[in-house]
Amino acid sequence: MRRRDFIKAVAGSAVTWPLTARAQQLKVPLIGLLSAGAAGASPHLLTVFRQSLAEAGYVEGRNVAIEYQYAEGQYDRLPAMASELVRREVTVIVAPGGTAPALAAKAATATIPIVFSVTDDPVALGLVASFARPGGNATGINFPLAELAAKQLGLLHELVPTAGRIGLLVNPNNSPSEAVTKDVMAAASAAGIEIDVVEADSNRAIATAFATLAHNRAAALLIGTDPFLFSRRVQLATLAARHAIPAAFTTREFPEVGGLMSYGTSITEVFRQLGAYVGRILKGVKPADLPVLRSTTFEFVINMSTANALGLEIPPTLLSRADEVIE
Repeated sequence: MRRRDFIKAVAGSAVTWPLTARAQQLKVPLIGLLSAGAAGASPHLLTVFRQSLAEAGYVEGRNVAIEYQYAEGQYDRLPAMASELVRREVTVIVAPGGTAPALAAKAATATIPIVFSVTDDPVALGLVASFARPGGNATGINFPLAELAAKQLGLLHELVPTAGRIGLLVNPNNSPSEAVTKDVMAAASAAGIEIDVVEADSNRAIATAFATLAHNRAAALLIGTDPFLFSRRVQLATLAARHAIPAAFTTREFPEVGGLMSYGTSITEVFRQLGAYVGRILKGVKPADLPVLRSTTFEFVINMSTANALGLEIPPTLLSRADEVIE
């Protein structure tokens, strides 16, 4: 090789090596978000999730990317969506909003880290070996919304003590619905209340359910925990007002859009914890070393404007126990 050609070859290599190294450095981790709910239904929760990630040093669009998969309430789509995230070789899968996304993710991969939030017992579901030592590739947050149904019934009965017939709206496709129904039935039986169970897994089914409740003269209504129903909270609050049915919901997001009242876990706190755990995993911590967290932040919220519109007088005992009263 002539000296001039040799110098050109060395110079070319000097340029290529740094560019290759830089390209490798620019490869950012990819988070797969698998949800049973609807896209765009909870922007405030995604904001909290992203803020928590940013506190760990990861900013979407800068040094981390997120692939969003929403089932829009069609739970049978979740397995294929989870498989697609595995095919995309995501760095970690976050499965918020219930049992179905977590189980779909767990069935799709035994190696990619999974961070879930479930209302059921994750040990009984087979997601983890134990709360303290999850083992395997999954960990997350357990928030007992389903277990609070009896408490919500008690609050609703305290608000409407003359209600002898109360509706319970659940999504039949969501596994916690069975536990919610069982708990409510037991509590209602002890209080001498008749429960009218109606089911809905679509916008049309929700409207039909309210028509059924009105026809059956239900005096009040409980809304079961479910990602799809959560994503339809405006529709639910609007129909409850239209049919003049006092309704109790699971989270504060419902009274914030016009629902009467809610009692349950802070979903905002759950998404903050999800972001924190995903951030730790991106830094190299294994899911097996992250204990499953139990969410212990509960909120009781009353919307006074809705109560006034329904002609309800909130007992002072309820007002004094509320964490927030929306005027």
